[in-house]
Amino acid sequence: MSATVVILHQSLPQDAAPDDKDVLIQASSVADALEHLGYRAVIEPFELDIAGFSSRLSLLDPVCVFNLVESLDNDGRLIHLACSILDHLGIPYTGANAEAMFLTSNKVLAKRWMLLAGIPTPEWVTPGKAPECTLPFPAKYIVKPLWEEASIGLDQGSVQEAADRAGLLDLLEKRSLMLGRKCFAERFIDGREFNLSILAGPEGAEVLPPAEIVFTLPEGREKIVDYRAKWDEDSLEYQATTRTFAIPAEDAPLLQELGRIALQCWEGFDLAGYARVDFRVDHAGRPWVLEVNANPCISPDSGFVAASLRAGISYPDLIARILAGTSGR
Repeated sequence: MSATVVILHQSLPQDAAPDDKDVLIQASSVADALEHLGYRAVIEPFELDIAGFSSRLSLLDPVCVFNLVESLDNDGRLIHLACSILDHLGIPYTGANAEAMFLTSNKVLAKRWMLLAGIPTPEWVTPGKAPECTLPFPAKYIVKPLWEEASIGLDQGSVQEAADRAGLLDLLEKRSLMLGRKCFAERFIDGREFNLSILAGPEGAEVLPPAEIVFTLPEGREKIVDYRAKWDEDSLEYQATTRTFAIPAEDAPLLQELGRIALQCWEGFDLAGYARVDFRVDHAGRPWVLEVNANPCISPDSGFVAASLRAGISYPDLIARILAGTSGR
């Protein structure tokens, strides 16, 4: 009998949003690839019923779990729980460990970690906290949910000018109330955006071909990958936000620096399997890390898969590489 790999994803409500439903596409695609590789693939939802979940896993007796969990009970703060439970059960799983998942999913905690490691990240402020860095004024800031991924809570109104700290905190409070989520604000980097995907390999982490996000939005629109740009295929934002690997040759030193910083993030956050680092590059050519994603989307149409294909790695080979990086924890 073929060895069993359980593909784990968060349980979804019937009225799940497009960003949530995408995990089902990932699970189905990973299952097809695993079966192509000779495994028995079983897709399982992860819920707060830990006893029931443990019992189901015991019956399935998997060689490992392919972890696609992005939240739990519709709350990004619980993303690390799947890893923690699998650690408790002694079952190997793909990707980052519980500690790395927690560190990277809390955006402010991740920024503190970057600051300590000397990784450039935009200045930020969190309501109710003492200042952690010097904030420039007047300046543009972008307000983001503290925990959520997939551009949740981001739109054109997320970027606004602030004249002083008091005005910024007022803006932050209003956006947090409107979104119903705890938010923070970081200095908005007006410039180019790059995604660097990293994949574990037999000789260590490999930086895949870098992608640049190209914005062709009308004048007056902020160049950001907001929720509509990511998920609403009929929207202007989606149509005017594209990915390219055709980066000018003169950018080679910049790409080398982005790759160096991406690997610094990989090491600093103790990442494993696969990850993505999102950058903005300001008009002076300085790179800034916006986010470290320890479990980026691996749907067939995702940026990570596009970078893998650009590197000559087929989808089944990508899944095999991720699986090969799995070890007992």
